Amino acid sequence: MRATVMAVLASVVLAAVKVVTGIVGNSYALIADGIESMLDVVSSLVVLGGLRLSVVPQTERFPYGLGKAEHLGALVVATVLIIAAAGISVQATHEIVVPHAAPAPFTLIVLVVVVAAKELLFRRLSASADAIGSRALATDAWHHRSDALTSLAAFVGISTALLLGEGYESADDWAALVACGIIAFNGIRLFRGALADILDVAAPSDVEDQLRHVAADVPGVAGIEVCRVRRSGLAYLVDIHVEVDGSLPVRDGHKLAHEVKDALLRSPTPVLDVLVHIEPAPE
Repeated sequence: MRATVMAVLASVVLAAVKVVTGIVGNSYALIADGIESMLDVVSSLVVLGGLRLSVVPQTERFPYGLGKAEHLGALVVATVLIIAAAGISVQATHEIVVPHAAPAPFTLIVLVVVVAAKELLFRRLSASADAIGSRALATDAWHHRSDALTSLAAFVGISTALLLGEGYESADDWAALVACGIIAFNGIRLFRGALADILDVAAPSDVEDQLRHVAADVPGVAGIEVCRVRRSGLAYLVDIHVEVDGSLPVRDGHKLAHEVKDALLRSPTPVLDVLVHIEPAPE
């Protein structure tokens, strides 16, 4: 949450700088880049809200917690990326058709600062996302890298327009179009990942294997018949069928099921809840 708040504040400052510089310096690519940075602010606030909801404890009404809010936040951010790419590309195409003056040279200095700042934000948020396993935070991090890429594309386009002179003023706008392609690609990729989490796609095989090993190591467990793992926010929900001695009394089987559940909840893999089903082991 601290990393997201920092990203919001930085995006507000950078967006204002880029829009003002783009207007004064006659660079549509820089104005478009500033608008995209404003969307970064919205997306970061969505991520922040999703993270806050995802760690709310389970209640009687929401027995599995509100972990899906984190995935929903990632889905919203990815959608904003795609919409931003479409909107900027339409305006950039219009600017290519309509002749205009070349951008001012000082816009390049602003872009260098912006690219460096956005790349730093990307690295900070990516590290935080990896540390807590947050899809929404990872999506927001890529939003900032996309912003850095649009700024880099704007730098190339403005440099081309200034170096080649008359007749190449639209290089700035072509750069904005290239940046839109990059933003759209990342938006679609992140959208698919967030949607998969909302639809309860199976967890990666290595996560399932780790949980199977933890359950199998509990004394009295003869084998693991089924293990289904799905993501909910920053943790996993597990449904597992454990094979035990068929002659085991019901009370002992119930106790063993609790031991399996406790072992999984204590495992290094973040597990929110476990449903254990006891099966008689094959003769």
